Amino acid sequence: MKKKLISGMLAVVFMAVTLAGCGGNSAGGNSGTTGGGTQEASSEGAAAGEATDASAIKVGVITIGDENEGYTEAHLKGINGMKEALGLSDDQVLLKTNIPETEAAYEAATDLVDQGCNIIFANSFGHETYMMQAAGEFPEVEFCHATGYQAASSGLTNFHNYFTAIYQSRYVSGVVAGMKLNEMIDNGDILPEDAKIGYVGAFPFAEVISGFTSFYLGARSVCPSVTMTVKYTNSWADLSLEKEVAKQLIADGAVLISQHADTVGAPTGCQEEGVPCVGYNISMISAAPDQALTSATMDWSKYYTYAVQCVIDGNAIDVDWAKGYPEGVNLITELNEGVVAEGTKEKVEEIEAQLTAGTFHVFDTSTFTVGGKSLEDLITEGGDNEKYAAYVSDGYFHESELASAPAFDLIIDGIDSQVD
Repeated sequence: MKKKLISGMLAVVFMAVTLAGCGGNSAGGNSGTTGGGTQEASSEGAAAGEATDASAIKVGVITIGDENEGYTEAHLKGINGMKEALGLSDDQVLLKTNIPETEAAYEAATDLVDQGCNIIFANSFGHETYMMQAAGEFPEVEFCHATGYQAASSGLTNFHNYFTAIYQSRYVSGVVAGMKLNEMIDNGDILPEDAKIGYVGAFPFAEVISGFTSFYLGARSVCPSVTMTVKYTNSWADLSLEKEVAKQLIADGAVLISQHADTVGAPTGCQEEGVPCVGYNISMISAAPDQALTSATMDWSKYYTYAVQCVIDGNAIDVDWAKGYPEGVNLITELNEGVVAEGTKEKVEEIEAQLTAGTFHVFDTSTFTVGGKSLEDLITEGGDNEKYAAYVSDGYFHESELASAPAFDLIIDGIDSQVD
């Protein structure tokens, strides 16, 4: 997750994809199914070690925030789920919360090594360089980094990237939003041309762009007239700024708000303004009881349990790992009954069944254009767009399949991305 220029990030991501193809590393994981697609599972290049007794293992966890920030709260729930699944005691898990994306991350990692941790997780994009540094110095310890992209090209067999196919959850939550917009149109509250979503984004990175694009596609699949404006806070977690940006979007005509930001700032603003909203990471109903519809979220316990079990068993950990609806990793939080539109539950179940079966692909290239052109046409034109060729086949963009980190960074028609 965190601070990197998107152009540089994508260049390395695509290089990593190429290296992964040559070296046999795969984002597919054990089951081989992500994002509705299928690929061969592979952990080649991630060396296995000696088995470790579960009662003796120690797990280190480094987080950008704490339980008061939604993104980290979701990760901590995942850690607790892992502890329960594997029967680990509290003293076998060492937490370091509120660790910034600075040298402090490296210091936290080395301290966890000194305390005897066999495996260390870090959950923020900007932690990656420091985790790689520690991994290079301590080859006997496994280091796992969420949302990063450099494991496949790092040459380190004890360094791994993980994420989820969160774009699937984003799409489903977008369907919930689109249903609400339709209700507002049917009730005469807005005209079809007024179906405008405001989106509070953190940074203009692929992780955020992929997320808001899939959300928008979900909304448009049921409300064809919808448009969306994205404003960025340039921060992953800033409650007051997220609230301010949400209110700016509402003042500019947004009748529904969503977010890729880690606090309850935007939902709080929506509650005050009487505007429905869709959250991220955690349920926002407590922050906006009359306006929150649902949130896109993920079950991080699936990865934490998998990775720690690999260490216990002495098995290799996947270099890149990304799972979705088929594995029960992605989901949405509870629907706010009485606030969501009639029929939303049934529509959600329909889409989730298709995602789980792998019969539906969120980034179907026939459903969007960029500057009036299809993605296939852009690739054929060459130039910078040639880099997308590795991701596009069978009529869709294979997000989170070639690498765990999101790669979709195109601004599609219907979305106004306002970068300051």
